[in-house]
Amino acid sequence: MKQGEVIAGYRITTAPTNAGGGKCIWAFAEKAGTAYFVKRFLEPKRPKDDARDTPSLRIRRQLALEFEERHRTIMTRLRPDARGGGNLVLATDFFHEGSTYYKVTERIDTSSLEKPQALEPRQKMVLLKTLGTSLKQLHDIDVVHGDLKPLNVLVQKRDDAAFHTAKLIDFDDSYVAGKPPAPADISGDSLYGAPEWRRYLREDGSAAAGDLTCAVDVYALGLMTHLYLTGELPRHDARFGSPADAVNGGAPLRLDPRLSDEIQGLLRAMTQGDPKRRPGMATYLKALSDPDVCALRHRRPGTVAPERDPAAGTESPTRTSRIRANFRPRPGGPAPAADPAPEPAAPPAPRSPRSSRVRINLGDRGRDRNAP
Repeated sequence: MKQGEVIAGYRITTAPTNAGGGKCIWAFAEKAGTAYFVKRFLEPKRPKDDARDTPSLRIRRQLALEFEERHRTIMTRLRPDARGGGNLVLATDFFHEGSTYYKVTERIDTSSLEKPQALEPRQKMVLLKTLGTSLKQLHDIDVVHGDLKPLNVLVQKRDDAAFHTAKLIDFDDSYVAGKPPAPADISGDSLYGAPEWRRYLREDGSAAAGDLTCAVDVYALGLMTHLYLTGELPRHDARFGSPADAVNGGAPLRLDPRLSDEIQGLLRAMTQGDPKRRPGMATYLKALSDPDVCALRHRRPGTVAPERDPAAGTESPTRTSRIRANFRPRPGGPAPAADPAPEPAAPPAPRSPRSSRVRINLGDRGRDRNAP
């Protein structure tokens, strides 16, 4: 694939790149006056129909057929014109040219809000419900996104809109629940991978293909909800390479204490190790029915956060300072009770601002490109 080349009627208009593309390269293209995004898969390769039959050829042909069937199945189930599919950026074409597979989507604006955590609680609620509704649409037809992460979610707001919404992109790793690709063919992000997904990739027999259900997405959404509300992922024991590895190792994730009790309970359920006990998307959406649950609590002056045991991921019993909820009262509601006067004490040292922030963007700002 090169600039100026015509592939199946699509004229490549930009120099191909593999930036953020994993096992593919991509470029923009034009066909019949419409702009497109074209992705070329580097593997698998489709053997020629007239190639001489050998044992290795049969294996390669089977892998190619499985790859093709998976992509066509997802395209059949997820149609761009489906009701409620406006926030799903889906493929419009999938084909092979010679031995190489290509996938096409319409070119869209891929600008994305850098810091969703800075939004007001109602804005956060609408954003998360938009994302949750898109996932529910997938899960209702037993489709797992398979690579849910901030890079594959565009947070946008139209000029005439009051709220930000989330567009879900990149369904290359999607599959029917319980029927994922072979571990060697998966290229998802291990940071957001679920505990059972991580075990499946190890091929040690601790997780089978049937264990990779829609609960894989629920786990990733739990991490992303924490990220969108606080600006950071849940913390985990530094001995482990990812949150899922920590959960598999028996070290619980540590949630931001500023999160409301409702959200903390929801996220603990979503990120637990047993996929069968994670809530479905209907429960997730119901939990977001009030913007107050998306507000962050503030600590009372003179109190400190509970001390954490970094090895066990739990609060130390010797430090029991409580964090007081400080939600804004609803209009017409009772005024919050006044805090009792603190006992005389030396003023605490001011907290230093957090220096680590997770950027939620798609790489180069201002570039209009689809994330592969």
